[in-house]
Amino acid sequence: MAERFERHRQPWTSDEIQKLHALAKKGMPLKSIAKALTRSEESVKDRAKMDKLSIAKLR
Repeated sequence: MAERFERHRQPWTSDEIQKLHALAKKGMPLKSIAKALTRSEESVKDRAKMDKLSIAKLR
């Protein structure tokens, strides 16, 4: 069963957005970023797309 996130549909805080940008720049994979932010992978992917960030793919 997939992990449950209690923060479903919660707005992104500026701290979370800064952390997302920092982790994406470091080249962290999507799964790790999602776990670090306690957000779903889909949520992280959508936010990264909005901010025109590229997220590393798992190798």
